[in-house]
Amino acid sequence: MRKIVLAAAAALAFQTAASSAFAAEEVKPMEHHWTFDGILGKFDKQQLQRGFQVYKEVCASCHSLNYISFRNLADIGYSEDQVKVIAAEYQVTDGPDENGDMFQRPARGSDHFPKPFANEQLARMSNGGALPPDLSLMTKARPDGPNYVYSLMMGYKDAPPKGFELAPGMSYNEYFPGHQIAMPQQLMDDRISYADGTKPTAAQLSEDVTAFLHWAAEPKLEVRHATGIRVLLFAFLFTVLAYLYKRRLWSRIEH
Repeated sequence: MRKIVLAAAAALAFQTAASSAFAAEEVKPMEHHWTFDGILGKFDKQQLQRGFQVYKEVCASCHSLNYISFRNLADIGYSEDQVKVIAAEYQVTDGPDENGDMFQRPARGSDHFPKPFANEQLARMSNGGALPPDLSLMTKARPDGPNYVYSLMMGYKDAPPKGFELAPGMSYNEYFPGHQIAMPQQLMDDRISYADGTKPTAAQLSEDVTAFLHWAAEPKLEVRHATGIRVLLFAFLFTVLAYLYKRRLWSRIEH
């Protein structure tokens, strides 16, 4: 009996050590080409609209987008009328009215996206104790953010590696710290049907929603890039003029 207990303890210790080794392993996110990379990078508005569709139909049931208002969608190519239609699909709390009561009304362009849960406790209760994070700044909150988010969406495995102990209710993800994540895989082939006819593979869905979330985190990225280019051009022109002026000035001095 003692040998059996010792064998079981040794097996448990080995399994725990193996899981710890897996958890400590740092996996570098996949490198992916993004249209917004580099100083000349720009967002693909068609992709951003597809990404918004993924967020709306898949992510919004659990994850908030606290820093984005409906009128911001005009920046990714939606017309004013389209923004009004999208906003009207949501209900927001307003008030108080003349009786001092709060009430629900269709959202307007100036409203922010409503949170999926009224409070943190309800969010945790609905997600097995886990708190779904706000996605507004997600790609800025992680090193190599866009690649990390894309890799996370693509990093789910049907089963953990041999020797890895997966906690009940958790999913194995190759790129999530510790490799155990409370959110099950969300983006699979044909999960949604794209309005523009693009084939909705898991990789395409992941790429599009990542691009949308990076726009949400940096909506003025293109403006910053354009400003940076103008500053560099001005600095170059100023340097050339300063050099020519120096040559002209010193040419009058005998050496």
